[in-house]
Amino acid sequence: MVRTVLVLGTLTALGPLTIDMYLPAFPAISDDLDAAESMVQLTLTGTLMGVAIGQLIIGPMSDRLGRRRPLMVAVVVHVAASVLCALAPNIATLGAFRVLQGMAAAAGAVVSMAVVRDMYTGLAAVRLLSRLMLVMGVAPILAPTLGGQVLRFTDWRGVFWVLALLGAVLVAVVIFGLRETLPPEGRHGGGVRASMRAYGPILRDRTFVGLMLTGGLMMGALFAYIAGSSFVFQGVYGLSEQQYALMFGVNSVGLVIATQFNPRAVQRFGAAWVLGAAVVASTLACVVLFTFALTGAYGFMGIAVPLFFMLSTIGFTLPNIPALALAGHGRSAGTAASLLGAMNFAVGALIAPLVGAFETDSAVPMAAVMVALTALAVVVVFIVVRPGRLTRAQAGVPPARTSVPAADRAVLPSADQAAA
Repeated sequence: MVRTVLVLGTLTALGPLTIDMYLPAFPAISDDLDAAESMVQLTLTGTLMGVAIGQLIIGPMSDRLGRRRPLMVAVVVHVAASVLCALAPNIATLGAFRVLQGMAAAAGAVVSMAVVRDMYTGLAAVRLLSRLMLVMGVAPILAPTLGGQVLRFTDWRGVFWVLALLGAVLVAVVIFGLRETLPPEGRHGGGVRASMRAYGPILRDRTFVGLMLTGGLMMGALFAYIAGSSFVFQGVYGLSEQQYALMFGVNSVGLVIATQFNPRAVQRFGAAWVLGAAVVASTLACVVLFTFALTGAYGFMGIAVPLFFMLSTIGFTLPNIPALALAGHGRSAGTAASLLGAMNFAVGALIAPLVGAFETDSAVPMAAVMVALTALAVVVVFIVVRPGRLTRAQAGVPPARTSVPAADRAVLPSADQAAA
């Protein structure tokens, strides 16, 4: 499993690195390309839109063609798009190539989730996804930090040259480190139209739709922080590019820690109830953040500390949402995973410019958006998903202890296996 975690984690990290690595360069891009702050933030929106669209394309393709081939093509496109971003002469061109870069980066996350569903179900899937979230959690932590270090030796264009190099490395990772996990007999036939029809049964699954919406709302709150934090902490609190990168990393450590406690919590309470508790805790942390931002209480720490706790709750949502949502859609795992990812980044694409449209001389706009999104997530979880009505297998609750060996209890049946 260690090799699987490393390979899939590296692929999953491509998206966060692509999205976050240039965040410390926002002010520099604004100055160099003579662009308004809101225009620079729109390049982030374009990236998120690209990731959302890319997942909707790549997910069905991976169900039809297998996991490796679509992934290989996407990573090669990512390398080319990164080079074009590095050469962009103006903000409009940069924004266009960021859309293409985001579409290609989408492959890592959607194919990784589909591979996990190909190989594991139930609690075993939760455990692997939690380990993947550790690797994925490190990527957003390292991305601005790496970007800040790159900016010590070059300008913002150097960040995209580094991303191009990373893509080239990932081509080798796919060739030598990832085997095909979807056999020919498990693939969908009938061309693109048949692949698109696979969305129908998935979108008629109430639990799946509720989990998809919850994931989008929670990721929207995360992207509100990502879009607003660079201007808030550098513009309002006077942090340098390197200090902001360090703060971003420290502020995300809670997410990484939470992902590693998540399997134990799921084993005791079930993934659905852990998810419900996490969205409630996230809303409370955002309310505190908004209160301190509005009153100015405790200054910098009044913003950083609630953000730390809010990001920690994300560590209890990211692994559990796909584990629960994909449980009943094994044969269409790529398509289902693409819908989850597309919702996440589509909401993020809408939220990033919303935060940027307000004045950036305080953290109030960022905090207000985060409160609204997390509160909506609470409503969706308890009204649409309804953890109390899920079966034990759907909720990710391990069976009662019996004489069955622990190794056999580790893998719960998926919903379609249980129905069989």
